Amino acid sequence: MEKSKSNLSVLIGAAFLMATSAIGPGFMTQTATFTETLGGTFGFVILISTILELIAQLNCWRVISVSGARGQDIANKVLPGLGYVIAALVAAGGLAFNIGNVGGAALGLNVIFGINVQFAAAIGGIIGIIIFSNKKAGAAMDRFAQVMGAVMIVLIGYVAVVSQPPVGEAVKGTFMPSSMPMLQILTLVGGTVGGYITFSGGHRLVDAGITGEEHLKDVNKSAIMGLSVAAIVRILLFLAVLGVVYAGNKLDPANPPASAFQIAAGTVGYKIFGVVFCAAALTSIVGAAYTSVSFLKTLSKPIAKYENRFIIGFIAISTLIFMIVGKPAKLLVLVGALNGLILPITLSTILVASKRKDIVGDYKHAQWLFILGWVVVAITAYLGVKALPGIAAIWK
Repeated sequence: MEKSKSNLSVLIGAAFLMATSAIGPGFMTQTATFTETLGGTFGFVILISTILELIAQLNCWRVISVSGARGQDIANKVLPGLGYVIAALVAAGGLAFNIGNVGGAALGLNVIFGINVQFAAAIGGIIGIIIFSNKKAGAAMDRFAQVMGAVMIVLIGYVAVVSQPPVGEAVKGTFMPSSMPMLQILTLVGGTVGGYITFSGGHRLVDAGITGEEHLKDVNKSAIMGLSVAAIVRILLFLAVLGVVYAGNKLDPANPPASAFQIAAGTVGYKIFGVVFCAAALTSIVGAAYTSVSFLKTLSKPIAKYENRFIIGFIAISTLIFMIVGKPAKLLVLVGALNGLILPITLSTILVASKRKDIVGDYKHAQWLFILGWVVVAITAYLGVKALPGIAAIWK
């Protein structure tokens, strides 16, 4: 019974780790920015990206669980040396994402307490470091993700109600879009399951020993739960911002979600934004650092031996780079798009592995999931090529 409760806690923790890794400051900035530019059509972007994300997530988590191996080790079995390439790509993307996450924590703390952004960034980094200084870092990370996830849903839900969104317009745009926004779809997919994010929960399950075909049902539930939490928050945030822009208001380009919350609910809304943005950033700092280092630890004995120290160092480096580089709003949108470019590589590797007996044994991967997985690879690769000019333009 005790083991069953422990497994359930890890499964929920893995789901929330994946979800809160995705629900970072970039997630909020992207949602606010794209809702303003696309209006109700952004609902279509959410719908399509969620379908693509679910397919990618189920493929990755199932193969990781059955094989009992992490993404980089699976890749090395598929093609010797590929694991090192993917680990480098994911770790680099995770570092870029984490720089944006630190920036988000700084912006959130600045809104709540009015403190200097540079000082606030240091505080955000220190909070992440404290979590991994705990002897039971895994359990602390699970609980932190769950609590912060619940806080975000409640507060964003409140603002979504207050902003009085045009629900009919949102539904119409979701199923009858006025355009085909490829960059936005790629950015959402990349920001939710691209790069390190799709592996965050899967690697957490491997670390907790929840592997093997006998756990597949639980793994499916955990993966779907994580994606559902992320989708609920995205929809609530979309509705909150849509209500604001539909009323004819313009968002502040320097901090789009903050201005949306302030317009919707005044000073209270602005402070709520600060709490939500900070919570989103802190959970993403934890998720990005943990998963990025988990991609390196089986490739290096020192990293495996001193995993928590390397995670702490990862957070510290992210914090220092942000304090030097700045540009949080642009960086948050950019890294989501870049993570989307990594997804076709990682997902195609997982799909090849799903048919390899030396990796998954006698497990028979669902054919419909395998075929749909390749469809997602093709779509995200195509969107990535088409979106390259837009990605370059973001930073200008």
